[in-house]
Amino acid sequence: MWGGIIVAFWNTEVEKHFFEEALRNFSSPEQLFYNLNSHYFAYIPKDYQNNGQTLQSRNTLIGSFTEKWTRDIISPIARELGLYAVNGVVCDAIALSKTSSADLALCTTDSVNQTPDNIKLIFEIKMSIVSNWEYINQNEINYLGDYKTHKGNPSLLRSDSMLKAIGKSINIRVSGNESTKIPIVILGNSPITKTYSKKVDYLKNSGVIQGFWSLNPSPSDSDFIKETPNLGFQTILNYNQLKTNINTLLSQEINYFSSMISKPQLGELIRIADRETTDIKKAEKFLEMIRSL
Repeated sequence: MWGGIIVAFWNTEVEKHFFEEALRNFSSPEQLFYNLNSHYFAYIPKDYQNNGQTLQSRNTLIGSFTEKWTRDIISPIARELGLYAVNGVVCDAIALSKTSSADLALCTTDSVNQTPDNIKLIFEIKMSIVSNWEYINQNEINYLGDYKTHKGNPSLLRSDSMLKAIGKSINIRVSGNESTKIPIVILGNSPITKTYSKKVDYLKNSGVIQGFWSLNPSPSDSDFIKETPNLGFQTILNYNQLKTNINTLLSQEINYFSSMISKPQLGELIRIADRETTDIKKAEKFLEMIRSL
């Protein structure tokens, strides 16, 4: 449906391709652009009044496009690992229902319906049009400027996108023990705001989410947050970095655990776990006791 797009990291050419293909195949300008004084804009420029206009019709279209685009980016990595990159994965055991499926997951089988053991990595995708564009006619879509030139907050710059991604990840984490070994990564195509810098590092350090990654190496020519101190957020600059990050996550035997107990009780658990003969057995014993509380 989207034609033969060349798989590359997110850039202005990808965005222009989205608009051209959507207009050519199934969308009207009014579904994709704001109509302001007979001018069509992807976002309202900063020097324009929007008169309360909102554009919701593009969300489903760009959502479908970015989920397939991301699958195309990650599929070669999955194949090298003997896995499949699958959109819309459903697994009720870890709170991935038909109405709240995984946008993309790496799985041992090429099926939408999965068991927890088959799911090796979950991606939640929060991408959108980042830059601003003006539509003149079907043969002319002009770039106007980066995300700092318009009033919109695309991708991970939107608080509601961040909160939805965090909420969905927590829902997976608290669904039961079957979700504790599956890494979760949020994929975007923009930087994050300064407000979320400490939050994403905390979420990574606590194990709720293994990272927020932007697949847009150059969203602006001016300064933007490229990464946070503890790499809770990273701008992925090239394919090798993406591949290394995924391989690192899948090569580690990680376990998520969360509890709120008194220090004496925690000390008791550590003392009991320390009786085991190896570090791995000690960790397994500690996690077993934490989860039985």
